[in-house]
Amino acid sequence: MTDSLVIIPTYNEKENIEQVIRAVFSLEKSFHILVIDDGSPDGTAAIVQQLIADTYGGRLFLEERTGKLGLGTAYIHGFKWALQRSYDYIFEMDADFSHNPDDLPRLYAACHNEGYDVAVGSRYVTGVNVVNWPMGRVLMSFFASKYVRFVTALHVKDTTAGFVCYRRKVLETIDLDQIRFKGYAFQIEMKYSAKVLGFSVTEVSVVFVNRQLGTSKMNSSIFGEAFFGVINLRWRKMTGRIRPRKQPKQLQP
Repeated sequence: MTDSLVIIPTYNEKENIEQVIRAVFSLEKSFHILVIDDGSPDGTAAIVQQLIADTYGGRLFLEERTGKLGLGTAYIHGFKWALQRSYDYIFEMDADFSHNPDDLPRLYAACHNEGYDVAVGSRYVTGVNVVNWPMGRVLMSFFASKYVRFVTALHVKDTTAGFVCYRRKVLETIDLDQIRFKGYAFQIEMKYSAKVLGFSVTEVSVVFVNRQLGTSKMNSSIFGEAFFGVINLRWRKMTGRIRPRKQPKQLQP
């Protein structure tokens, strides 16, 4: 039994999902994978089901949801699923190879060996490590993180990063039912909540590579949520509304 679970949300990722799963399972460090598919009409879930049946039973798991419910709700579903089991390190990772599976052991080491509570795979901690992104999107993402740091005083250079390792105790402490945002702002809210609740956060430099196959899920509403969401987060901290869960309770995905 491994101590680590990688959560991979999917929507129309048939071009990538088998390859990314095989890449994770080829690592020397043992990981389990939970794919959370939001009713992909392209057959993504069927590919995962076949891999479970043929090769990876007991290591690869699939949760299917009806409809495209948002990245944030997919991860919350996955976090609760993980907490119902014995995983100590829970990871967020994209399906499209923009996050290199080879970096998973580095994020794990930052938490397991170095003692951090949250390890963020950061595009900006050593400059701008982004490949094949249009310049406009690079600038938007880079300055969005600066804006978040200015408003929230969160000392993380890549606040919107979606390649993250959490210790179990972080996800047990954050009130997951109170996490409000679905897109980029979800990533900001999780990091900010962890920091406000006293957990240590570090950044591990990674190279982000724009997807080669499939279609990006980015849209302007996601940026809008992040822009206004950080003001809301700051207000919630100032008014004492970011609090740990008061007592353990049964977590339902």
